[in-house]
Amino acid sequence: MNLARKKNFSNSSPLGDGGITTPKQLGYRFPAEYEPHAATWLSWPHKEASWPGKIHTIYSYYCQFIKELTECEKVCINVNDEAMKNFAIGHLQIVGVDLARIEFFFHPTNDAWCRDHGPAFLINPKAEHKKIIVDWNYNAWGNKYPPFDLDDVIPTLIANHYDIPVYHPGIIMEGGSVEFNGKGTVITSTVCLLNENRNPDLAQEQIENYLKNYYGIDQILWVCEGIVGDDTDGHIDDTVRFVNEDTVLTVVEENKNDGNYKLLQRNLRDLKQMRLLNGKQLNIVELPMPDEVIYEDQRLPASYANFYIANHAVIVPTYRCNKDDKALDIIQHCFPGRKVVGIDSTEIIWGLGSFHCLSQQEPSV
Repeated sequence: MNLARKKNFSNSSPLGDGGITTPKQLGYRFPAEYEPHAATWLSWPHKEASWPGKIHTIYSYYCQFIKELTECEKVCINVNDEAMKNFAIGHLQIVGVDLARIEFFFHPTNDAWCRDHGPAFLINPKAEHKKIIVDWNYNAWGNKYPPFDLDDVIPTLIANHYDIPVYHPGIIMEGGSVEFNGKGTVITSTVCLLNENRNPDLAQEQIENYLKNYYGIDQILWVCEGIVGDDTDGHIDDTVRFVNEDTVLTVVEENKNDGNYKLLQRNLRDLKQMRLLNGKQLNIVELPMPDEVIYEDQRLPASYANFYIANHAVIVPTYRCNKDDKALDIIQHCFPGRKVVGIDSTEIIWGLGSFHCLSQQEPSV
């Protein structure tokens, strides 16, 4: 279904076949999340199966998230139809969101996880088109949750709306699997990006070449592990986040008997060995993991690292846990120029993701 669509675009040739000029060759790059935004993109949650039995409980927290965003930037929301738009407006009005800061787009989706199916915006201030979109293939984290055909075309629909170039690398990639410092470096995890359910025909070096050419970067740093309960096979946005070009927050588990303890210690060891392009070591700030969040006998992937960096705020998921305040304080020290806001994500995490998973930034240029 998606292949027919992608054949309609001149920018869909496989990398290395001589038939394409890549975004990197044209001087484009994917900015860090802490760089200025033009907007935040969301896809309104509507899939009952993602929050079985309790999707109705997430909307007040989701709308609080949107309210915080609208205080410092525009919010673009994909909705299926007029009825969903009106449903969304009703919930947004309950928490007092300024609807003048919201723009709705009739882009039907299968699910809400815009970090992974949303547009990857790259910028080049000197180019004719200062902003482009890269539309990676999307298969719902290894074909776990079909159908995903509507989600897979979202980036191209947005590019068409803005009438800007769109590039199709032709491989599976998810926004939650990559973390950028804005200076040529990305951190990702082998447990996710090298998983055979993504791009089984590609070796690590080939995947690195796609990342470099279509995100406009020069260096890929690899950690090994994700966290227990993460159905994405170890997205980096639950474990390691850049707060500036050479500093990362990384989650650690204090309880040695917890399933995450050894996994996260291994990541910590990996990070300590890394060097940036300029030869510098990473500045590493340790962030605690919350206590276990369990619902219907399932451990959920609760992590304070799944925060979203907006223009003047950092929105952090909290979990009704006595570590919430400590985590917020650590994050606040990493972002002295931004307001750090904790929003209860205990209901939202039943969908196996939180605020970062739900959002995708559109950079200013």
